[in-house]
Amino acid sequence: MKRAGAVAGALALGLALLVGGAPAEAAGAKLSATTGVGLHNVYDQAAFPYFTNSLTSGAGLVELDIWTDTFAGRKRWRVSHDNPFGNANNCTGLGATGNRNQDFGSCLDDIRLWHNATPSHQLLVVKVEMKDGFDNTAGMGPDEFDTLIAGKLGAIVYRPGELLGAYSTLDAAAVADNWPAREALAGRVIVEIIPGTFEQKNPFDTYWTDREYATHLRGLAAAGRADTAQIFPAVLGSAAGDPRTRYADATLRPWFVVFDGDALSYVQNGIDTGWYNRQHYLLVMTDAHRVEPAIDVHNPTEEQATERTRLLAGRGASFVTSDWKALPAVLSLVLPRG
Repeated sequence: MKRAGAVAGALALGLALLVGGAPAEAAGAKLSATTGVGLHNVYDQAAFPYFTNSLTSGAGLVELDIWTDTFAGRKRWRVSHDNPFGNANNCTGLGATGNRNQDFGSCLDDIRLWHNATPSHQLLVVKVEMKDGFDNTAGMGPDEFDTLIAGKLGAIVYRPGELLGAYSTLDAAAVADNWPAREALAGRVIVEIIPGTFEQKNPFDTYWTDREYATHLRGLAAAGRADTAQIFPAVLGSAAGDPRTRYADATLRPWFVVFDGDALSYVQNGIDTGWYNRQHYLLVMTDAHRVEPAIDVHNPTEEQATERTRLLAGRGASFVTSDWKALPAVLSLVLPRG
């Protein structure tokens, strides 16, 4: 009971109330027709003292980097930027109190505590970079990842099966715009995963996170168990046309409806980003500050960051991310897309 009291006190002091739903200019719109704002690497202690602080910032998307840890029989995911052997983060599992440098499960505990304290919060996308990918041979594969997320967050996760509905693939459901209204997603969390930087450079790893989870998702759907999948795998990196053609197995392609890449590359390379909007796919544009004319990565003016968000919303972004942690009015923006 002492621990519960400490948690309650920390939440009362550390969590600010966020108003659910979308602003008037995007009210009633489906998720696919809106643009939100997110933050890069919020687990960094230099960015926020506690992970909970990033959740109360108003951001519509937060990013975590995780590594598998199977040392000495352990099965957990560490959270850090470039240290595969230890946790280096601001997660505690207790909100804005307690010891930091905990594992991914504790970050999920922080999300659950924040949700319980602010159940009408706007949709939160949790973007996870799987630094070294899954390790299914050691019991740390997609099944175990689903189990962890389901156990920690439960019904607040908006799952691929909910988008799928009666459609045969996620692609068919997205093209039919089976996404719910953004307002209906108040109090919900979407988990997106991308392949990690270490995984992509590892010559011994050819089965990257995106393909591995999409294969898992396809298998669950074929077995009538799509509702157990917790995650939307994303196609990483901008490309002209349909980036899913990189997957040699064409039957995997319809299980990707989230795309993620550098905003500058989308804009300067003349890519038809309207295609994502017309198909009702979700498109995350990162490093929004780099689009010309470049603005400050951390502290642009509110006007600059707002205008950059509007620009990229017009270019079809579903989420615009940078490191604008000091601009809560911008982080909580929800704009019409396209």
